[in-house]
Amino acid sequence: MKRKQRKEPFAKLQWHSRNEDLVQASVEYTPTTLVNPSKLPAKKSDRSKLLLGDNLAVMAALQDELKGQFHLIYMDPPFLSGKRYPARIGRNEDSRRPEDWETIEGYQDTWKDGAAYLDMLYPRLLQAHQLLSHNGTFYLHLDWHACAYARVLLDEIFGADRLINEIIWVYHGPSPIKTAFKRKHDTILVYSKSAEYTFNADAVRIPYNPSTIKTFESSAKAGFGKMPDLERGKVPEDWWYFPVVARLHSERTGYPTQKPEALLERIILASSNPGELVGDFFCGSGTSLIVANRLGRRWVGCDASPLATSTTYRRFLLKETEPSFEYYQAKERASDCSEKMEIDVMIEEMTVEVSFQGIVDDAEKLFPGCIIYWEVDWNFNGQIFASKSQIVRGWKDEEIDLQIRHAYPNQGKYQIAARCTDHHGKVRESIISIDIPSPRPQ
Repeated sequence: MKRKQRKEPFAKLQWHSRNEDLVQASVEYTPTTLVNPSKLPAKKSDRSKLLLGDNLAVMAALQDELKGQFHLIYMDPPFLSGKRYPARIGRNEDSRRPEDWETIEGYQDTWKDGAAYLDMLYPRLLQAHQLLSHNGTFYLHLDWHACAYARVLLDEIFGADRLINEIIWVYHGPSPIKTAFKRKHDTILVYSKSAEYTFNADAVRIPYNPSTIKTFESSAKAGFGKMPDLERGKVPEDWWYFPVVARLHSERTGYPTQKPEALLERIILASSNPGELVGDFFCGSGTSLIVANRLGRRWVGCDASPLATSTTYRRFLLKETEPSFEYYQAKERASDCSEKMEIDVMIEEMTVEVSFQGIVDDAEKLFPGCIIYWEVDWNFNGQIFASKSQIVRGWKDEEIDLQIRHAYPNQGKYQIAARCTDHHGKVRESIISIDIPSPRPQ
């Protein structure tokens, strides 16, 4: 049977700096941390990964290993909004008084012009298309600023006939607009790489509206004589209502433009199966990765911001019981920090207690009030940090535990490494050698 040729798009987007000969420069990435290594799958290709670095270089670097392996890629890039987005780091603040919030810089969505934005977006869409499997699905999440341009690009890359849906996510919230209707929806463009994509209709069914059920129960002529399975429910329409995270206090991390888990759950359930690989290369606070992990999918997440990857990392430590994944960082980004983490170690027979004392910068000692989590590798090999014990601060907690205990199974010499991460995503480290003596005779 002759394979159907892909239809050419009827329009092509041009801008003054468009470059058809894009050089996809990759960068060498190395795992710096194994989170709960005893829980990691033995096969390295089955392990989930969180990467800190520019996503264009990351996707180029992943091509050798994972080209055509992703069953689902969700991308939530900057929207061309022209705004700067702060991240909230305060605890127990009044959500109704933003002027009192404690914030740091989150990320910038500012560009020289629209062409500069398209120069960023276009090569990343090309890389995502190459990483996607033959039966994979791609979701691009934008709003009114750039959605129209992105659709023309996706028609060109995937083929106009590969558009599955234009999903409208609607939500409520305050708006300063006085001269137009309030802009309260995002657009999610859904494309497949072929006609053989995954769509699990039964996994995303929702109940019929009570009025619909009442109508069908009252008249045999309702629905033009066609009676739906009212108990099974219906596949949702292409407009979705989910509240924004600002009103979902249990999910809120403080990271700007965080998306609700329910939104990503519907996407992941519909377009992937357990064990398949999900990617998010603008992962932000990690919502897609958290949901993919909970639903039994493998995942690869990436962001250029240490704030984003540390928020995702922290979120896993808070939400999951002994989460396991690899954390990667570009080699050129790794550097020694002048500030050091100060710890005390107390040994009592085979048990060791590590106490976090603070952060030292030259002669100044800072109390760890800004620390969001700290971790210990009880037998550091000098290369990859094995995070075997973690203490994490809850989103609203004022305090963080400053002691971790560990019982060694055998005597001998060990190297303890401790790391702490602050609310900027900055990491400090301390390494101490210890000697565990033989147990005392009873």
